[in-house]
Amino acid sequence: MSSAICLIGMLLFAATGITLNHAASIESAPVTVTQERDLPAELAEILAAVPQDAKADVPVPEKLADWLSAEFDIGVAGRPAEWSEEELYVALPRAGGDGWVSVDRASGAVVHEDTDRGWIAWLNDLHKGRDTGTAWSWFIDIFAVACIVFSLTGFLLLQLHAKKRRSTWPIVSAGVIIPLLLIILFMH
Repeated sequence: MSSAICLIGMLLFAATGITLNHAASIESAPVTVTQERDLPAELAEILAAVPQDAKADVPVPEKLADWLSAEFDIGVAGRPAEWSEEELYVALPRAGGDGWVSVDRASGAVVHEDTDRGWIAWLNDLHKGRDTGTAWSWFIDIFAVACIVFSLTGFLLLQLHAKKRRSTWPIVSAGVIIPLLLIILFMH
């Protein structure tokens, strides 16, 4: 049962392990889209009301967050905002890409940039849990526990059948010794 739970996850984990190990060999062409808008006057007034020395815990004003969502199809509500005298900056990292939005506090110029690194980068970020959110983080942790259970139950099955198969323990030993030798001899 544990192997059934782990099947697809292990296949994806192994495949993305290969793509991560050979990232320099896999060509990608990130696509970056930059959009610019001018902030409406009523939103510029709301932005001006935020103190010049606002800290990162000061959220983006709700009406401004709604406007950014409508204009650029981005969600800034609840994200950490970086405030300075000159601008409001919100980082928008995501699996397989990156982005940001900046609002000039003086002129009201808004710049949004979005970079998509492709589906392989998306899968690699899933593998690492990078910018994937809490639900995915829980999933990969639960999956890791399921893999441990799968491995331990497999080890118990080896013990049960080892008497009938003489090659069992030499193969298990090789599974320990080969990686250990590679680490000792070739990893510097």
